[in-house]
Amino acid sequence: MADMMTGAEILLECLAREGVEHIFGYPGGATLPVYEVLYDHGIRHVLMRHEENACFAAGGYARASGRVGVCCATSGPGATNLVTGLADAFMDSVPLVAITGQVSTKVLGTTAFQEADTFGISMPCTKHNYVVRHVEDLPRIVHEAFYLARTGRPGPVLIDIPKDVQLSKSPFIPAEEMDLPGYRVVADGEPETVARAVQMIWQSERPVVYAGGGIISAEAAPELKEFVNFVGAPTVCTLMGLGGLPADDPHFISMPGMHGSYAANMAITHADLLIALGARFDDRVTGKLAGFAPHAKVIHVDADPSEIGKNRAAEIGILGDLKCVLGQLNGRLRETHPFSASKHSQQRQVWQRQVSQWKEQCPLASEPSEEEIKPQHLMMELDRLAGGASIVCADVGQHQMWAAQLLRFNAPRLWINSGGLGSMGFGLPAAIGAQIACPEKAVFALVGDGGFQMSIPELATIANYSLPVKVIIVNNGHLGMVRQWQELFHRNRLSAVRLDTFPDVARLAAAYGLRGLTLTNPQQLRADLENLMGQPGPCIVNVEVSPLENVYPMVPTGAAIHEMVLGPSAESAAAADASVASAPVAARHSTDAAAPVCRTLHLRAHKVPGTLQRILAAIAVQGCVVSHVTVRPATAPRELKVKLTLEGDERAIIRAAQRIGKLVSVIEVQKPRRGRVYARKQAPPAWQSERGGLKPQPWEDENELEASPVEDTV
Repeated sequence: MADMMTGAEILLECLAREGVEHIFGYPGGATLPVYEVLYDHGIRHVLMRHEENACFAAGGYARASGRVGVCCATSGPGATNLVTGLADAFMDSVPLVAITGQVSTKVLGTTAFQEADTFGISMPCTKHNYVVRHVEDLPRIVHEAFYLARTGRPGPVLIDIPKDVQLSKSPFIPAEEMDLPGYRVVADGEPETVARAVQMIWQSERPVVYAGGGIISAEAAPELKEFVNFVGAPTVCTLMGLGGLPADDPHFISMPGMHGSYAANMAITHADLLIALGARFDDRVTGKLAGFAPHAKVIHVDADPSEIGKNRAAEIGILGDLKCVLGQLNGRLRETHPFSASKHSQQRQVWQRQVSQWKEQCPLASEPSEEEIKPQHLMMELDRLAGGASIVCADVGQHQMWAAQLLRFNAPRLWINSGGLGSMGFGLPAAIGAQIACPEKAVFALVGDGGFQMSIPELATIANYSLPVKVIIVNNGHLGMVRQWQELFHRNRLSAVRLDTFPDVARLAAAYGLRGLTLTNPQQLRADLENLMGQPGPCIVNVEVSPLENVYPMVPTGAAIHEMVLGPSAESAAAADASVASAPVAARHSTDAAAPVCRTLHLRAHKVPGTLQRILAAIAVQGCVVSHVTVRPATAPRELKVKLTLEGDERAIIRAAQRIGKLVSVIEVQKPRRGRVYARKQAPPAWQSERGGLKPQPWEDENELEASPVEDTV
């Protein structure tokens, strides 16, 4: 006869049999039986300082290792504090099992002390959840929970265990079989569909591979590399998919989307075939769906049938495990390569050269400043230190986007961030989980000054377990991304985004027994970082960066991804900054220093939906007033001529004209005086329909357009 065990003992025995080595948690009254058994159990408990952070740490552990992360919290507020972490794992498809205590079954529903409807609250943000009412069910439920969390499309599963169930005794009978009606995990794709996909691939002239986080979840990076080399296709990796294809692979472009590179977004826009692998066509990638890959047929491979065709219709949808399906595709490509690869090889070579030219024309780079540390400069130094092989756990905001743009990841599971939910405070606890999962690797927690202050208590966890996490604070004194949006789209009315009070990092670190330092000198940045990172153990580095730097490129809300704002003109910005800096303080606020003027702008733009609205928005954020607008067709097809009369400060008008010129849909802007064209001109579409086919067209040289005299109506 099987030995009698309490529910708490059965729970930990089941966890051990599932291979669990670490639990991230915070104890409470409803989980005391579990913690009593944990006292001398082989599973290591990591005491976090907040339940939300316990869930983030379990998520970081899972993302870094590929194993199921486990967290534990008590009933009521302990369980509700897990919700953000559960929603984060749910959005990013992270395998996680959360264990919560609950009041005894006898008082369930009576509003007992620390009772909450954990089952109902967590239902929308978990893949599945359980309330254990009988101790005999524990082995089956735990076994099912881990299976559900890691198979198919991974996700979080919650097990809510009342206290009396934890104390009840029952013979322990391991669960060996499962009965999950309706839950079907598909491994291989349909062979006929795979064959049709390969045929479509060989027929394409301008293919682009769009790889998402599913590549990482499925451990399919080797198969992706083989596939990309077979097809010879430029490849973009989403925010969640970075590292799925090594950054040093010649086919890798960069990240696409709202803050993706010019080359990535233009490649998608002009592709004739989009091969989506484990990607969900998220709105931050697609922008305006109607303008996303408008010329492309779509092959969509995903483990979740609900994602195929959800946001973008697919000509071919393949349901299955990405590793298995890519293996099938590679096998079929290998078979057909000798007699199919040469069909459009010349056109593909032209296409690859075009994508390379886009990368050269608009690289993701920024010149360092001698006066202040620019965040891009910090990212490039961090990239040099990490070498494409360290784990970087990012919080959410501008620093996250700069890191995604500028850091190289040459293997999967090195880039860990809150992608779908965008949870501030994620980076530091996730780094704790990642460091425990991968003690042999260097781990960086890359956080903003806002997110860091949400997770300061976890410095105690780092100190308590002597975790050698390097915490890099990108401190711009603001909620940076919120400030950027307020500047660009809310008339620069900076409301509640200034973080005026920030702790002395050296003293804060010392209070926890850690090393801490603030860096402000751009000339010393490299040496200081090398010195700090070369020392063993944890440290906190507060890097004070440019306070008003924006992330570019940027796709405005409602725009298609090719309608990027590429960034402000350095020359104009520098001139404006110099004039303000050199003026006496009193003059900077006087009405004479900003006397209103009236200027007229002439511009040409592509005739695409939303162009005029984006032009007017670019003007509004600079504080100008549009007193008159005239729009008429240009002589060239699919172009518009726009005449704008602006009233406001002279510098504001110049900035507005400059901002307009960075809109990708704008071809030409003439300076308000002297008729000089100062805006970067956007070349016309590279690929145009002709006789039912898509053919490359020559690109217009930037210096070929001429400026006509500009009306001045002061």
